[in-house]
Amino acid sequence: MRNSDWLMVMQSNKTMDRFVNIVLLLLVTLVVQTVYAVYVRPSADQWLVEQQALVDADPTYTPSRSILVIIAEPEPEASVIVTIWALLLAVLRTISIKRARRLLDADMLQLPPGSCILPDDTRDHLRRFDQLPKFLRDTVVPRVLQSALKRFGATRNIQDAATTVHHICEIEATRLESELAMIRFAVWSIPAIGFVGTVRGLGEALESAQFVLNSTNPAALTSGLGLSFNSTFTALTLCILVMYVFNELQLAHDRLVLDTEQYAEDELISRLRTDLEPTSQRA
Repeated sequence: MRNSDWLMVMQSNKTMDRFVNIVLLLLVTLVVQTVYAVYVRPSADQWLVEQQALVDADPTYTPSRSILVIIAEPEPEASVIVTIWALLLAVLRTISIKRARRLLDADMLQLPPGSCILPDDTRDHLRRFDQLPKFLRDTVVPRVLQSALKRFGATRNIQDAATTVHHICEIEATRLESELAMIRFAVWSIPAIGFVGTVRGLGEALESAQFVLNSTNPAALTSGLGLSFNSTFTALTLCILVMYVFNELQLAHDRLVLDTEQYAEDELISRLRTDLEPTSQRA
């Protein structure tokens, strides 16, 4: 594949990834909005009415906390939407990683035990990679092996092929890291959304403070403070979850690249031979 063709394929994949991310976010938003409108907010309002009735009947009664009330406001809802979106993106990345790792267990080169690869044999082996489905051909393992074979066929130098394996693995590590950009954005945005709710709640509480001073009903002040604390609590809790998933994905990517480099060294580089070596060493 020429460099221009390769760049066009990469650009097409990036466009498709952006489209999938946006569509997924819209679908998650639609579903969560529906759940909130049908269940969360009506149930939260009903719970508040019930708790107020119990307090009116017994002034010593201490109201319990409800998770529905905590997440009922717009800022916690936005945090929930971004969290679910990030987790779904993480599931897609996990599927991609598992698909790539299965190739490590497959005999992609199909070499008999003790056989070797000469520079003139590289074209035959490269054709096998071209026969792979596109979703497998674009994963880490075929890219590394293809690059090493192309380099060996062009230079007839084993050391050049080994160096190519190392360089391509570094490039793939960077590429895999870049594919976590949207999940990294979610990790950053969830606390930011919580902070927006905190500021809005404090603002409402301060605006109501002057009226509370002349009133015996502190509900306006406490509702603003409740929004502030609930937004912070929800955002920080969800951020911990998404951060854990993000770190697990980073670890899986690092292991995939390291295992791919080791696989290339064991299954490909160790089998390469040049025409200058004795005929007895050829397969």
